[in-house]
Amino acid sequence: MELDILEIQKIIPHRFPFLMIDRVTDCRPNEKLIALKNVSINEQHFVGHFPNEKVMPGVLIIEAMAQAGCIYFYYSKNMQGKELIYYLAKVTAKFYAPVVPGDQIRIEVETVKMLPKVGFLKTKAFVLDKLVADAEIGFGIKEV
Repeated sequence: MELDILEIQKIIPHRFPFLMIDRVTDCRPNEKLIALKNVSINEQHFVGHFPNEKVMPGVLIIEAMAQAGCIYFYYSKNMQGKELIYYLAKVTAKFYAPVVPGDQIRIEVETVKMLPKVGFLKTKAFVLDKLVADAEIGFGIKEV
């Protein structure tokens, strides 16, 4: 299954400038998800974050991984849009290389542990085939 930005916006309540995922290229519930984030020089954080040497903030890479995890969680739990998925915990996170304008981040998500209302996912971020970050992230569901 693939998702474009319009389909992603039906799942994630975030909008510009906080929507970080541009496309989902592969989504297999309870198995894996692959999402893409295009890094543009026009993104607002580059104005003040290392303005002379543009580097994407690590917290925004984690946010992109969390949003990809949210989409994975949504489909793995067969949700119908009547719930919100909340980021509960960053269990671990590591950064291995800088991400700069012009890069495309490929995010891979897989299950660590899934419970009825809570899940823990392993996420990895790559630029080309180089691992730039990984994190284990916890999610929870709230009925709305």
